[in-house]
Amino acid sequence: MKGKVGPGLVALLACLAGSGVALADQAMIDDALAAASPVLTEGASVVDWEGNVLKEGSNGFTCMPTPPSLAGTAPMCLDEAWMHWAKAWQSKEPITVESLGIAYMLAGDEGASNVDPYAEGPTEDNEWIKEGPHLMIIAPAALLEGYPTDPDNGGPYVMWKGTDYQHLMVPVGARD
Repeated sequence: MKGKVGPGLVALLACLAGSGVALADQAMIDDALAAASPVLTEGASVVDWEGNVLKEGSNGFTCMPTPPSLAGTAPMCLDEAWMHWAKAWQSKEPITVESLGIAYMLAGDEGASNVDPYAEGPTEDNEWIKEGPHLMIIAPAALLEGYPTDPDNGGPYVMWKGTDYQHLMVPVGARD
């Protein structure tokens, strides 16, 4: 038997190798679903950042795990309007928001510029903010006009004002 691997061991190794992928998928699913309440995430789809469906859903929300480029946590759950917005933002294409949309980031985020939709890190002039648990709302531009842009005002604020990607940030918990 020396030098040979029995069929049982081969089958066990194959199962373990396959479960590594399943465990990785489950970790991404768990991370993604941390973005919103269990009532919402129960029926939500989960996709990875390449668009692969990890969990089918039926309620119109899509949850994504923390982007692989981040060291911390920043999962999100987006409704259909936000998914349309996100595709435009990712492609750097113009978008005119014509209806309300909601996104959940109840696990917080690792930070973003309050003024530059594509900033990759803090600078002296890009108002970098690391937000705690929050909701994000997209709306037609006119509906966002009365809100401040100051993330330290103690309430909702407009992020990326004046761009196609402006949205209302609604803190619902303390920042780290």
